[in-house]
Amino acid sequence: MPQTINTTVEAVTERIRTRSQQTRQTYLSNAQRTMARFPPRKTLSCGNIAHAFAACSAPDKTRIAGMQTANLGIVTAYNDMLSAHQPLQSYPDIIKATAAEHDCTAQVAGGVPAMCDGVTQGQPGMELSLFSREVIAMATAVSLSHNVFDGILCLGVCDKIVPGLLIGALQFGHLPAGFIPAGPMGPGVPNKTKAEVRQRYAQGRAEREELLAVESGSYHSPGTCNFYGTANSNQVMVEMLGVQLAGASFVNPDDPLREALTKETVRRVLAATEQGNQPRPLTELICEASLVNAAVALLASGGSTNHTLHLVAIARAAGIVLTWQDLDELSHVTPLLARVYPNGEADVNAFQQAGGMAYLVRELRSAGLLNEDVHSLMGDGMDMYTRQPVLTGSGDVEWVEYDAPSQRLDVLRPINNAFSAHGGLKLIHGNLGEGVVKTSAVKPEHQHIEAPCRVFDSQDDMVAAFKAGELQQDVIAVVRFQGPKANGMPELHQLTPCLGALQDQGFRVALVTDGRMSGASGKVAAAIHMSPEALDGGPLARLRDGDHLSLDASTGLLQVLVDDDILQARDAAIFTPDEDTLPDSLGRGLFSTFRRAAGVAHNGASVFD
Repeated sequence: MPQTINTTVEAVTERIRTRSQQTRQTYLSNAQRTMARFPPRKTLSCGNIAHAFAACSAPDKTRIAGMQTANLGIVTAYNDMLSAHQPLQSYPDIIKATAAEHDCTAQVAGGVPAMCDGVTQGQPGMELSLFSREVIAMATAVSLSHNVFDGILCLGVCDKIVPGLLIGALQFGHLPAGFIPAGPMGPGVPNKTKAEVRQRYAQGRAEREELLAVESGSYHSPGTCNFYGTANSNQVMVEMLGVQLAGASFVNPDDPLREALTKETVRRVLAATEQGNQPRPLTELICEASLVNAAVALLASGGSTNHTLHLVAIARAAGIVLTWQDLDELSHVTPLLARVYPNGEADVNAFQQAGGMAYLVRELRSAGLLNEDVHSLMGDGMDMYTRQPVLTGSGDVEWVEYDAPSQRLDVLRPINNAFSAHGGLKLIHGNLGEGVVKTSAVKPEHQHIEAPCRVFDSQDDMVAAFKAGELQQDVIAVVRFQGPKANGMPELHQLTPCLGALQDQGFRVALVTDGRMSGASGKVAAAIHMSPEALDGGPLARLRDGDHLSLDASTGLLQVLVDDDILQARDAAIFTPDEDTLPDSLGRGLFSTFRRAAGVAHNGASVFD
């Protein structure tokens, strides 16, 4: 049984609820009005219905036209370039067959784009990455706009895809929704080995063939990349939001349990429709309490910093105002219970074997760190989320209580023996604006740095300076004009090996940027998502080479040690992309409207109001 809820968790949840009262009520009222005025299929003409089921079998036409049984809309992010999404190819057939067993139907409502950040890291395509979340949300809405579906099934796993699907599905919050993942690929080359070769390659001490071999050994088969980046953090998030079945996140694609969980998701979403025996729309799952639960689980597991953007944007799509201050306060009372790369050496397969989500939830509940007044596809409360799914002899799935200790204390620990008393996320503020820093992977001795800065307007410029030997000193690298308005806020992974190498050489180094680093944020202190961004009046635009900066991740203070009057008197640097970064090639020209409309990072960096 859970203890009395933690006072901070309770206070933050209630503060979010109070702050969001008006916007949340507007959202809920709209969902109720939509269901009343536009119940699925009921307002469609015969011609509308005929178009909707023209390609269906005769039995499915009868079911859809009769409107007595549920018709599920499948929104899929399948493509066979993403290893995490390649297994999704067969899911629609499994879903349709399962629905038919219950005299119901399912149709692929539409597909959404699914780009791989791993392919576009350091490439121009990465400038579309964050905005792809908005495109996916809009594509999800278009897919469901035909209004012939009684429930939603979202097939997607990776970085911007799950948040985009969820933001889009929340536009149809009057319907139930479920998320179905593919699971992680098995273990490959150890993450420590991969990081070491990357670092040597950045220093010119490893050949391309060696780097390609280690990368191929790391990313080697169908399934989600097995480090704890944004894709796997997404799985923790949707599981804790109640839209994914308990324990479904980290079951491998080739495990027979994977298909059983997919079928069970279909059954539970069917049951949650208006035609089912337990109607439960998405509005009842995504609420203030479940969002706090998702935040706590991400903090306790060392999740991706991208969720300081995504969770805020998802909340706003549900009429809820979640802030970085909320996340910071939750981080202060949430102990770090997991160490998975880049916060440790193990991968998510080791996390699963150590006890996985059932263990994590059990420990968090024991300390009263989770809200219990929530609803999910599993039912009411959090009881089912301390259980693990197992395959029965008949091929179905059932959940059994997980009461074992951690199988690997180097990966997953109990609440009374945490890796850290702090959740590993810190709000950064000072005279350079507001941002976040992920401290869970940074050793305490590397969390406070005071040094002169070097200012760069692109990550390529910083890498070039590193290769030229210009950074062989204590230095805080400032990489500006990387925010959503400037270039779409790309992830800056090219910087990690360079800064890591400098730190290993004994220099005190840090990064300050209005860009992103994501779930692969590593061992170097990095103040990221700095707001306002340099192109939007942010003070990073007034920094000069040699200015002394002080970053203290433990206290959350970032300062440029220059008098304010001197700083304000300086002319702001002007963003002048060079020929290679002009946003008019590889699709970037189509996103100029998005760049102009992008909001600030602390509001989710979204183009939506």
